[in-house]
Amino acid sequence: VRAMEVYERVAKVVAPKKQALAEAEAELGTQMTKLNEKRRELKAVLDKLSALNAELEAMKTKKEGLEVNIDLCSKKLDRAEKLIGGLGGEKERWSEAARVLGVKYVNITGDVLLSAGVVAYLGAFTVNFRQQCVQEWHALCRKKSIPCSDVFSLNGTLGEPVKIRAWQIAGLPADSFSVDNGIMVYSSRRWPLLIDPQGQANKWVKNMERPNKLSVIKLSDPNYSRTLENAIQFGTPVLLENVGEELDPLLEPLLLKQTFKQGGVEYIRLGENIIEYSQDFRFYITTRLRNPHYLPEVSVKVALVNFMITPTGLEDQLLGIVAAREKPELEEKKNQLILESAANKKQLKEIEDKILEVLSSSQGNILEDETAIKILSSSKVLSEEITAKQEIASVTEKEIDETRNGYRPVAVHSSVLFFCISDLANIEPMYQYSLTWFVNLYLQSIANSSKSSVLKERIGLLNDHFTKSIYNNVCRSLFEKDKLLFSFLLSIGILKSRGEVDEQVWRFLLTGGVALENPHPNPFPQWLTDKSWGEIVRASDLENLKGLMKDFGPQWKQLYDSPSPQDTKLPEPWETKLRGLDRMVLLRCVRPDKMVPAMQNFIVDKMGRAYIEPPTFDLAGSFADSNSCGPLIFVLSPGADPMAGLLKFAQDKGFGGQRCQSISLGQGQGPIATNMITRAAKEGTWVVLQNCHLATSWMPKLEKICEEVIVPETTHAEFRLWLTSYPSQDFPVSILQNGVKMTNEPPKGLRANLLRSYLNDPISDPKFFEGCNKPAAWRKLLFGLCFFHALVQERRKFGPLGWNIPYEFNESDLRISMRQQQMFLNQYEELPLDALTYLTGQCNYGGRVTDDWDRRLLVSLLSIFYCRDIVEKQAHKFSPGGLYYAPDHGEYHSYLDYIRSLPLIPHPEVFGLHENADISKDQQETQQLFDSILLTQPRQGGGGGKSVQQVVDELAADILSKLPSDFNLEKVMELYPVLYAESMNTVLRQELIRFNRLSSVVRTTLQNIQKAMKGLVVMSAELEDVFNSMIVGKVPAAWAAKSYPSLKPLGSYIIDLLARLKFLQEWINKGVPTVFWISGFYFTQSFLTGVLQNYARKYTIPIDHLAFEFEVLKEENDMATKPEDGAYVKGLFLEGAKWDRKKMVIGESLPKILYDAMPIIWLKPGEKKKFKDKQNYATPVYKTSARRGTLSTTGHSTNYVLTIQLPSDQAQQHWINRGVAALCQLDD
Repeated sequence: VRAMEVYERVAKVVAPKKQALAEAEAELGTQMTKLNEKRRELKAVLDKLSALNAELEAMKTKKEGLEVNIDLCSKKLDRAEKLIGGLGGEKERWSEAARVLGVKYVNITGDVLLSAGVVAYLGAFTVNFRQQCVQEWHALCRKKSIPCSDVFSLNGTLGEPVKIRAWQIAGLPADSFSVDNGIMVYSSRRWPLLIDPQGQANKWVKNMERPNKLSVIKLSDPNYSRTLENAIQFGTPVLLENVGEELDPLLEPLLLKQTFKQGGVEYIRLGENIIEYSQDFRFYITTRLRNPHYLPEVSVKVALVNFMITPTGLEDQLLGIVAAREKPELEEKKNQLILESAANKKQLKEIEDKILEVLSSSQGNILEDETAIKILSSSKVLSEEITAKQEIASVTEKEIDETRNGYRPVAVHSSVLFFCISDLANIEPMYQYSLTWFVNLYLQSIANSSKSSVLKERIGLLNDHFTKSIYNNVCRSLFEKDKLLFSFLLSIGILKSRGEVDEQVWRFLLTGGVALENPHPNPFPQWLTDKSWGEIVRASDLENLKGLMKDFGPQWKQLYDSPSPQDTKLPEPWETKLRGLDRMVLLRCVRPDKMVPAMQNFIVDKMGRAYIEPPTFDLAGSFADSNSCGPLIFVLSPGADPMAGLLKFAQDKGFGGQRCQSISLGQGQGPIATNMITRAAKEGTWVVLQNCHLATSWMPKLEKICEEVIVPETTHAEFRLWLTSYPSQDFPVSILQNGVKMTNEPPKGLRANLLRSYLNDPISDPKFFEGCNKPAAWRKLLFGLCFFHALVQERRKFGPLGWNIPYEFNESDLRISMRQQQMFLNQYEELPLDALTYLTGQCNYGGRVTDDWDRRLLVSLLSIFYCRDIVEKQAHKFSPGGLYYAPDHGEYHSYLDYIRSLPLIPHPEVFGLHENADISKDQQETQQLFDSILLTQPRQGGGGGKSVQQVVDELAADILSKLPSDFNLEKVMELYPVLYAESMNTVLRQELIRFNRLSSVVRTTLQNIQKAMKGLVVMSAELEDVFNSMIVGKVPAAWAAKSYPSLKPLGSYIIDLLARLKFLQEWINKGVPTVFWISGFYFTQSFLTGVLQNYARKYTIPIDHLAFEFEVLKEENDMATKPEDGAYVKGLFLEGAKWDRKKMVIGESLPKILYDAMPIIWLKPGEKKKFKDKQNYATPVYKTSARRGTLSTTGHSTNYVLTIQLPSDQAQQHWINRGVAALCQLDD
């Protein structure tokens, strides 16, 4: 109940509330429906808004993108403009470059092939030969269709202009030859060995490598290997200077680059040591030798490069010097421009490289690469600036070059002079002149010559002054014999540079042409020699002398007979037609003995009289030109002793006594001399080293002292080093080039010689002159002795007519003889003539004489002066003319006055010779002159535009066609067996063996030379000598070594050889000849022994009891039958006399006939003891006119054959003094 009540109470309360709830819930449902409606509406609005916002954002983004694009586009436009502007200018250049590169790309095969050939093979050769080779190779490439440039140049293929400019600034000459040399040095795989006589390469390498810490070494340095090892390890360059023809074996691994790797590091073995090898190491070798001969084993290890200066290179240098002195502001500007231009080009090259680098490394669109564009545009600005500068520079350079080139004639002229003097070293090894010395002289001339504002005049003055200066400076270091030669070479050199010398005429003048036989007979054999006629025939091939042979008639005899043919008018039309060298060629053919005066005339005509009057010896002048670091060198000649003069000069200069020390070099003297020099260089005194030629092994040490001890920094200004030496190949070239050279020869001529003896100590000393107790005899004998001294010295100039061997009689011989003469006269009452004759003739002077015939002559000459007549007679005559006699007893001055009254040029009679001796002397002089000139000449073409090779080839073919095959010895032995009764069979066989040996050498060398010229065999040194000898028409050394003695030129030698072979062939064919041609034997003595042996065996007499008697017959060539005993011989020529065919005795020569052919002589063997004495002249017979060979144990020379006794109606002494001898063959 309670429950229900509670339920009811609660229900009443709850029921309204439930109703209210239901109503409220209904209301809520209605409201919620509305709310949802509104929410839907709101969502729709919000969705729209977000869509609009999104659209707005998209538009904004689009707008920003477009703005960026606009900006980029304008920037790109701007950059594109810049790029087009910047590189547009390059377009043409680069298009051209691309085209050229395209062509090069095709041609690179041939060009690199040619470049490799040049670098590998042509380094050692001269400019002309290189060009010739390259042309031939180039033609070959074309022929084989190997693509290559139309015009090949090493510089164009391997050269880098910027690098080359840097080389030139470092001192490399600017001519193309030198540039090619530079490229070879850097392109070769082997280390370079530079042939550098003028020191150009040395200077260049030093300047170029100085920044890289260059080490300079010599093989003579004690620790050079240490320096080398350090350089190899640290990769610094090394220059090895002044090497000879052999290199130290220590260098071999280095030259062959024999490196090996160990633990990833490269090593090389040098001697005992193994050292690390740096790839940066560079090695240069230079030699001062002018024409070194490197053996193949040296040549293959190095790259030989010829740095001998070229005419163009020297011209440029000299032009620079003269322009710098004459127009210094221009030259300075030019040098500045060169440096600027080099810097500009270098910069341009760098810019170009930078542009290409940027273009190649840029990725994507280049227009978007801001930094790249900046680099490109700045480069353009810079390159425009540089190009503008370059244009201005080019214009300025052109103006400067025009002004400079005004002075080119001076440079060309001076360059010619340098090459004239640089060739003199071929004549004497002491004639060495450096480029530095030459340039200093050139600078002095520019400073000291007369000035003129007119360019043409100034050039003339400069050239004249410099030529004279070179002449004077070079002349003081030349021997007398070479002074005229030098003037002649100068004038020819200058004329050649003007194109006024025909090469063929010049060659002909020196050699007389080369030919084997002359098909045209001599029209005037009575007076014209066959040699002269042969030359006239060959000269008729020369342009200006065509027709000479046909026109050569009796009218030419006037020229032949004239005492001065060089000044005689020629028969017309030749007098008006021939000038200069052509005229000299004609004189060479007709009167070769007068070439020296003709040369003098030529020099006077072309250069002026000053060039045939060399300056006299001037010690003070030479001293003035010297400095403390350059030695003064006396080049000695026989009979010259400069010591007395030098000591007196030292006294005058305040360097007497202890201040001038001298030492004669020889064994063990080197260290003493070294100490002397070191001390004197510090103290400022003088040192004299005498006879350097005797200490050849010490010369390298002296060279080192001159280069390292005597340097300006440590040497006292008053110090001087004096050297004396005979010409020697071992004398260091660098000392010769940097020193002052002098020659002081004894004066030439009888009068000068006598005067010198009287003016020098001891005769000039009154105490000595008056120091004898028999004054009359003493002074006369003294004069006789001095005359004898002059006579024996002056006879030397007559060659073999004077003395067989030219002895070096000198002042000391005279001095000792005088003192002995005075002593003997003081001690003996009687005149001790025999003792004096023995002491003077056999000891003092005779001690030098090694040839028996010369001793006979010496005693004969002395007997003219050491005789009673000189003392007892008034004016005792020394010669038949009476001009020379012993003056009466008088004061010292009376003798001087008499000597001064003597003629300047003595007649040959005073020497006891015939006047023809002058002709022999002159011909010898001419020959010596031409031989010396030939030594200075390059090898050049033959005649008629033929090349040297063609000429030699034709000559070789001609000789081979005439040379018979070797003798068949087996056949000859059957015909002529060894018989006891006939020794001539043995003689014949021995002769055939010798001639076979000779003709096989001739044949083989000629065949090989033909092959060598075609390149089939190697041109060895021996073959090259044969080749060179054939060009100048001389007998090659290879033949002479296997030949009988002969002085004939090549053509005559071959004719003579063929005649000898024919003589022997006829002997084989026809049996023993009735008359033997004595000149035809190779070994004449074996024939003479054979004749004696036949006689000895026939009559059973010991052969050493036998000798010959001689009978000269009337017959000239043939005899009907053989003699019973002995032999008939022909083929001898008398020199110095003739055979008088009427009186059948020796007679005086006819004028201008130097040799007289002897008739047949009968050699009659007999026992010496049965021979009767007759008035004969014992005539020595020689194989050639040189009369000297090597001395054999018999006291005779190998040139001597036998002595023949010829009947004479004059005293033997007359012919002895004449120098009469018989010769087996002549020289022509």
